[in-house]
Amino acid sequence: MAEGHPHLSTYVPEHPSHLVPKLGDNRSMDQPDTKIRLAAMAATFVALLVISVPFIWQRGIEAEPAGAVSEATVLEPVASHSDAAGDPARASGAACMADAKPANLDFTFPDLEGKQVTLSDFKGKVILLNFWATWCGPCKAEIPGFVELQTKHKNDLVVIGLSVDDPADKAKAFATEYKINYPVVLGLGREEVQEAYGPIWGIPASFLISRDAKVCKRHLGIAPKAVFDKEITALL
Repeated sequence: MAEGHPHLSTYVPEHPSHLVPKLGDNRSMDQPDTKIRLAAMAATFVALLVISVPFIWQRGIEAEPAGAVSEATVLEPVASHSDAAGDPARASGAACMADAKPANLDFTFPDLEGKQVTLSDFKGKVILLNFWATWCGPCKAEIPGFVELQTKHKNDLVVIGLSVDDPADKAKAFATEYKINYPVVLGLGREEVQEAYGPIWGIPASFLISRDAKVCKRHLGIAPKAVFDKEITALL
């Protein structure tokens, strides 16, 4: 992931032990020929590479029983990330991507109490807009970190949890259980919001918006709290 995205490093031995031929009197019987050895080594490398790729979570992991899940949801939780390879801003450590686009803050949503909240109400602060759902296991893993970040940067940051399809009662119970200390609004499957910040292929998806309302960073998939903290601090 470029900066802001965890990568799994895979060490491939120069001579994997299970591919080293056993020495014996009859080398033609014990030692595989060069082509077979190369093929085996290539297969091993591909296998190791595959398992180093972040897992893709299917809906239902760490979630409620299938009968309790809305079938109208079009997003699936994923753990892959958008790769900003080649982004000059990332290479230089800049706070905002070189091609940062204006954030659409004109959307209005009901919060957990039914009050209408417009994203532009928070313009002037750094905004961490997080697309999530109660049935999304990776989303749940990020929330404690967001709670801590909201407490740490309470005067300059607002985390906004945009539940993509949860009803108010379910989202409210979840917010209470996880002690969420930032605004939670209900997206109710509004695809135009996803399109404005997308394409969003899955959740969690998080967007860091600067004080002057530019989308400076994006994480398509789960990311560590330390990464968010570093990027938020750079925008303060």
